Amino acid sequence: MFLSQSSKVYLFTTPTDMRKGFDGLSFLVRQQNLDLFSGDLFVFISKRADRIKILTWDRGGLTRNQQNM
Repeated sequence: MFLSQSSKVYLFTTPTDMRKGFDGLSFLVRQQNLDLFSGDLFVFISKRADRIKILTWDRGGLTRNQQNM
């Protein structure tokens, strides 16, 4: 994952269903009128706050990273 200094991080504070894939997470980003292809990071947190997913556009494709805590 490559980030520029101008990249922003958007934290979605409403708990997110971690079963969502690319389409579901992309829909949440578009609902907020944010540009999915900007290279910014979109961070989603599970209901129990024990997992996060990060969605970003990287080198011509969407990437989704997941971290269990």
